[in-house]
Amino acid sequence: MEITQTALPGVLLITPRVFGDERGFFLESWNAKAFAEAGLDLTFVQDNHSRSARGVLRGLHYQRARPQGKLVRVTQGAVFDVAVDLRRGSPHFGRWVGYELSDANKAMLWVPPGFGHGFLTLTETADFQYKCTEFYDAADDRGVRWNDPAIGIDWPETGTAPQLSAKDAAAPLLADADVFP
Repeated sequence: MEITQTALPGVLLITPRVFGDERGFFLESWNAKAFAEAGLDLTFVQDNHSRSARGVLRGLHYQRARPQGKLVRVTQGAVFDVAVDLRRGSPHFGRWVGYELSDANKAMLWVPPGFGHGFLTLTETADFQYKCTEFYDAADDRGVRWNDPAIGIDWPETGTAPQLSAKDAAAPLLADADVFP
C-alpha cells in the first residue's frame, strides 16, 4: 500500500495495492500487521456502512469525550471526503483536507481522533464504509456546520443544494462548538 501524508499531520491518504484481471480485483482494505509496520498500530471496535444518494452531505461529525479514529473508504460510487482539525491547541486548528474517494480509485482516508469528518455524495448513490477505534455514543455525538466560513471547505458542485439531516443543518459554527483542547 502507499501512504501519503496530507496537509494535516496525522490525516493519511492510503492507496491499497490492487490485483486485478479480467475476472475482477482483489485488495486488502485492512491488514493489522501491514498497517502497524506503516505506523498505524490501530485497534478497531466497530465497522459501519452507509448508503447515500447524490447530493447527501453527512457531517461534520466527531465525538468529544471518546473520539473515534476512522479508516474510511467507498465501495460503490464516489464521495468528496473531508477531515477538519478540531484541536484548539493545534497549529492547524480549523484547517481541512478533502479527497475524492471512489470505487474506481479505491483510496482510503485515515481520520485520526481530534478531527471532524464529513462527506458529500457525488454519484447517484455511494456506499461508504468505515472502521472506528471507539464505539459510537449518541450522547457524545458532536458536529460543526458543514459550510462554516471560518473553515471554508470548498465542496464540489452537485447541481443541487446539499441534502442534510436536521442535526447537521443545526450544527454550531466552529467558534461555538464543543471541540478538543
